[in-house]
Amino acid sequence: MEALSLQSLYKIYKEGEIETVALRDASLNVQPGEFIAITGRSGAGKSTLLSLVGGLATPSAGKVVIHGTDITRLNERERAEFRREKIGIIYQTDNLIPFLSALENVSLPMQLAGRKDSQKRAIQLLGEVGLSERMNHKPNMLSGGERQRVSIAAALANEPELLLADELTGELDSSSADKVMELLGALNTSHKLTLVIVTHNKNVAARAKRQVKITDGQLLESDAAHVH
Repeated sequence: MEALSLQSLYKIYKEGEIETVALRDASLNVQPGEFIAITGRSGAGKSTLLSLVGGLATPSAGKVVIHGTDITRLNERERAEFRREKIGIIYQTDNLIPFLSALENVSLPMQLAGRKDSQKRAIQLLGEVGLSERMNHKPNMLSGGERQRVSIAAALANEPELLLADELTGELDSSSADKVMELLGALNTSHKLTLVIVTHNKNVAARAKRQVKITDGQLLESDAAHVH
């Protein structure tokens, strides 16, 4: 069973009389444990695609199937529940809560899901992302790269089956970006985590095992698609 299957997705935005087609018959299959980069210029539909996969928006037509569940058929509450349990999302700007420590930020998604071992697991995750020494620091005491690593730990908190990342290195300098991408590559290998990243950065995309390009709302395997 595919980790993710996008089937003839369309997303059309209407403003008055004007229709914008953000996605046009976009289809894609991602196998469990794959590390895939979706590339394309600004405005090509990358973020729209990610918001549909994350269940944050619904398509105008087509299906988003994650491990056999068609999330486009779920209502908003069911989608939110599914997202909390099965999907981790990392954004371009870390969406950490400023008055909570790194440890509290990573514990929070687990507490919301009712997990009893949230503190213990948060400590373990922060260790995995190399931040054992910084876990009591609040976000403003951390560098951009460190904040992004806290975001990754928080996204992994509920052991998602699918990890999505939207331009996650967009705000980072190249050495921090490299470290973050190295970490994701290692997590992909060690946890067999299915990873879909959206980026316009060629160096970031090059770290994925497979690249798919989005052009005018359509998905095309790029020539460098299968790197072994």
